[in-house]
Amino acid sequence: MTDAAAVPEPTGEDRFRAFRQAEDLVERHRPLDALKALQPLLDDDRPSVQLLLGRAYFHSAQLRRAERAFTRVLELDPTDHYARFVLGRTLQRLGRLAEALTQLRMASAMNPVPEYLEAIAEVTARITLQDR
Repeated sequence: MTDAAAVPEPTGEDRFRAFRQAEDLVERHRPLDALKALQPLLDDDRPSVQLLLGRAYFHSAQLRRAERAFTRVLELDPTDHYARFVLGRTLQRLGRLAEALTQLRMASAMNPVPEYLEAIAEVTARITLQDR
């Protein structure tokens, strides 16, 4: 006997549409809606999906979930400087400043853009204040 209420497996096109919709929602600062849109992709282990999932978690203040998603991206692609940057920002918001600084420095070493350098300066200043 089959369950008539079973949800059919999403097609590749459905998954692509869900990804693009979630991407748009994150950009429009609607992370909770983005997480709903990502439902068909939660089992997808591709770095792009995990990164978008992490961004939605980060912007909805689900920081431990964001940390897991960004860490997974780096397990799959250790050279992803943006994943290191947002992991660093996530760790910063969690108050784990030394870990944050490590990730931010690695991101900056890979791609020394001003945003990364500013984040390093911000975390370094917070650590200095804590040490006083």
